[in-house]
Order: sequence, then structure tokens, then C-alpha cells
Amino acid sequence: MKIDMHAHFLPPIAQQEAARLDRDQAPWLAIDASGETGQIMKGSQPFRPVYRALWDPALRLEEMDRHGLDIQIISATPIMFGYEFPGDKAAEWAARMNDLALEHCAADTKRLKALAQVPLQNLDLACAEASRARAAGHVGVQIGNHLGPRDMDDEHLVAFLIHCANNDIPILAHPWDMMTDGRMKKWMLPWLVAMPAETQLGILSLILSGAFERIPESLKLCFAHGGGSFAFLLGRVDNAWQCRDIVRQDCPHPPSSYTNRFYTDSAVFDAGALRLLVEVMGADHVMLGSDYPFPLGEQSIGKLVMENDWLDDTQKQRICAGNAQQFFGLGTA
Repeated sequence: MKIDMHAHFLPPIAQQEAARLDRDQAPWLAIDASGETGQIMKGSQPFRPVYRALWDPALRLEEMDRHGLDIQIISATPIMFGYEFPGDKAAEWAARMNDLALEHCAADTKRLKALAQVPLQNLDLACAEASRARAAGHVGVQIGNHLGPRDMDDEHLVAFLIHCANNDIPILAHPWDMMTDGRMKKWMLPWLVAMPAETQLGILSLILSGAFERIPESLKLCFAHGGGSFAFLLGRVDNAWQCRDIVRQDCPHPPSSYTNRFYTDSAVFDAGALRLLVEVMGADHVMLGSDYPFPLGEQSIGKLVMENDWLDDTQKQRICAGNAQQFFGLGTA
């Protein structure tokens, strides 16, 4: 069995509907005359070229068959988050996008599941929408790894994590709005350098701040893209914790001892990187995730896991399906 727990969608939102959120900055979908390709737009500006699988569940299901996927869990393309807009408008937008996500999944409710988005800038509205979406059929929520200058250890974000922990709402934390001062100008460097750093920053902000000491252990939290640079640099962080009291001041235990508090997906694209990730996190804390249907995603979903000979069959099944079944409460179907 194979479950891809990190895949994206964007519904065919017209410019007029997006303008209700914001005329100049809200995302919408310009579909080419062929119907096969299109462009995510941000106001009047092109943002990213895309193809039909992003908005068409029929093609998504065909490609799932080609990849041998039993279930795919879709979540918003991060440009849809709307964190920069007023909370009340963002709440209406999130509810509409979440309803459209369920419409997308209605093409095959056994094989397509959805993660909701929330108006994270307003705590009360975010908690309310997370709970509403969960009751409506979403299997969890997806959030960005920061809220403007506030990282995941911010009390506002910690309060949201606690709400999700107390209400059995799994979370996928996805990097977005990558740090850059203009130096990473081309070659997709923000995606190649800043995005992994954003993910590591989210993880370390929770560990080193002591936030995990205040968040119930019932929290189901997964970080996208293999946890970014976390696994490779964990030794450096542990060394800093041992050597510098400023690193230890809010973190009572070695950073490596917190890897049982969260999960990562498997989207690392390299056999050596996957081996390190599994050695650091454990095979029971990594889930198959592809970043489909974008070009930076895994092009043959699950191949990296299934063709790694050092993983035994039990570990492969855990990563490909078992962990996601438990994490999202999907049962054995």
C-alpha cells in the first residue's frame, strides 16, 4: 500500500472570485486554451506555470494509478494561505478553499483526502476553521512554518498547536515565503537554499525555545521536505547545546531527544539523504510525501523508498503507508 501525504492542489479560481480577497495579491488560476496547462496568477502577475493535475481530480487519479498510489492527501498550494490579509477576509477565503478541496476529493473519497488551510493570523478564527474543517471531513490542517516574523515558538502559534493537539487535528507544517534579502536572485535558489532552512528553523524554534515542553505529546506534527536541513545539521545543534549555555537555557534536553515529537515526509530525492533521515528520525516517524504535482516533487512517487535495499520490508511499509494511516487515522482500507 502507498499513501502520498504531501501533495498540492489549487482549484480553478477565477480572477473575480480571488478579487474578493484582494484584487492585487490574491491567487487565481489562468487556464490555457488547451485546458492542459495554466498559470497561477497573483493579481495580474504570473506566479508559476502548472498543469491540469493541480486542479483536475480525474487526471490526479489517473496519475495516482500510474504511480501505484492508493491514497493521496492534498493540501493548499502555499500561495493560497492568505496570512497577509485581514483575519476576517482570510477566514472566509480559507473556508471557501477548504470546501473546494472537499469537492476535489469527492471524485473518489476513498482515495483522495484533504488537509485544510486556516487564517493563522487570527488565533480564534484559525482554531474555529480547523475544527470546522475537521468535522466536515478534512483529515488535518496544513500551516506555514512562520507567520511573518513570528516563528513556530511564538505563543500565538504554540496556542494553535495546542488546540490541534487537544482536538486530534494532525498538522503538516510547510515552508513558505522564504527568507531572502535579494541575494538569491536566480536558479531557484530560494527554493533550494532558503526553503530547507525555513523548515529547519521551524523545527529548531520548537525544540530550543522549550515549546515542546508546553505542547501536549498528543500533537501530530509533520514537517515537509524531509525536515529540510534538520537531519544533516542535528549533530551541530547537539554540539552547540553541549557547549553553549545560551543554547541550553530554554531547552532542558539534548535537541536530538525531541525527534519523537514530530514526523517528516520522505521528499529528499537521494538514497543517502533518506538513509540519514531514517537513522535520525526512525522509520516510524517518516511518511511518504512527494510534493506532487510540481517539478521539484518526486517524479516517480515512492521509488526512493521502495528501491532502498537497506530498508527492510516492514520499514518500507511503515514509511509508504503505515505511519500515515496512524498519523491521519485512516484505518487499514
